[in-house]
Amino acid sequence: MKPFTNKFASCGCGGSPLERKKSKAPSRKKSKGYYAKVKSGSGTGGKAGGGMTAKGVAKYRKDNPGSKLKTAVTTPPSKLKKGSKAAKRRKSFCARSKSWTSERGRAARRKWNC
Repeated sequence: MKPFTNKFASCGCGGSPLERKKSKAPSRKKSKGYYAKVKSGSGTGGKAGGGMTAKGVAKYRKDNPGSKLKTAVTTPPSKLKKGSKAAKRRKSFCARSKSWTSERGRAARRKWNC
């Protein structure tokens, strides 16, 4: 039988995997509200306008490369072409957010014309 050897000891990676330090990768935590600013100022809940502005979405996408975030579909349902991408996004959002009862959720649903 071979004697036990630590295969991590010679790799220069700081010992066992449990002893390695975390990398200095950027945090993936939620933003601190930098993207919820609205034209008239900032706020929380319903005052935040129920979502992100185009400017906020642009900043978020710049800060998070590869993001597919889009602004709300604010066009009235009567003006949307039936079966269009925008109409499908709106319908999907409204179905997903049906149970939102907070002030902020209600504001978002108003903005999307749900």
